[in-house]
Amino acid sequence: ARSEQALKDWRNLGREGEPSDLVLRKPQLADALANVKAAEADLDKARRDLERTRISVPYEGLVREKRVDVGQYVNPGTQLGVTFAVDTAEIRLPIATADLDYLKLPSSSDQVPSHYPSVTLHTDEGDTALTWSAQIIRTEGVLDESSRVLYVVAQVVDPYGLLGESQQPELRMGTFVRADIVGRRIEDAVVLPRYVLHNDGTVLVANDQDRLEIRHVTVARAEPKLVYISDGLQAGERVVTTTLDAPIPGTLLAISGHQAQGEQQPVAGEETVTSAGDGGP
Repeated sequence: ARSEQALKDWRNLGREGEPSDLVLRKPQLADALANVKAAEADLDKARRDLERTRISVPYEGLVREKRVDVGQYVNPGTQLGVTFAVDTAEIRLPIATADLDYLKLPSSSDQVPSHYPSVTLHTDEGDTALTWSAQIIRTEGVLDESSRVLYVVAQVVDPYGLLGESQQPELRMGTFVRADIVGRRIEDAVVLPRYVLHNDGTVLVANDQDRLEIRHVTVARAEPKLVYISDGLQAGERVVTTTLDAPIPGTLLAISGHQAQGEQQPVAGEETVTSAGDGGP
């Protein structure tokens, strides 16, 4: 339109001859036509890119977070959202260094899943207690610098039950759980209340004559409420669970519910005893 108007102005001014290309704005017209063709080419490329665009993940999963909205302009590399796989769920479990000896954890070279310890996960949802079966699949291999714990990773298969591989309750991502890990088996262990074990590593035993014995035992593991004894007690022996102020070996004990044997002597009072049996942590 500007080129045509320039030609009309040339003639209206009564000038003779043909106007130059510059007067007729032909260079500007050529530049505008070139820009149109470039824009059309960009439009075709954008349409092809859009046809080839797919938003996908290389696994069965769910969307956890959306970071863009419909109609928002994005560039290559823009984060569209956050997803996670639903084929398995992994839970990091902190293990104190004092507990490592009681667990058979996989080494870096161990690639046999059957050798990994089993785990039972627990949580409470309102009045309902939920449990899941899991298995240790690896350790992170590095102690945490601040807490000095080793993190192991437990795996739950098909946590949402979407793949038909699990009949367990739905384990939602972000759920806090408690974990019971199967430890090493201690054969012929005796499990007793923690308070029965004295500070010098002894327990009080009532022998066949109902007399007091002070027995040194080997402690395999001590917990706040229980103690696991691996040596020093036999199955069927009676362990005194009542606290004595001054235990003296050979003192005749008055056994609750039984007649004391032998000559009557000053007794330590009625003592409740437990039978030591086979067990393990």
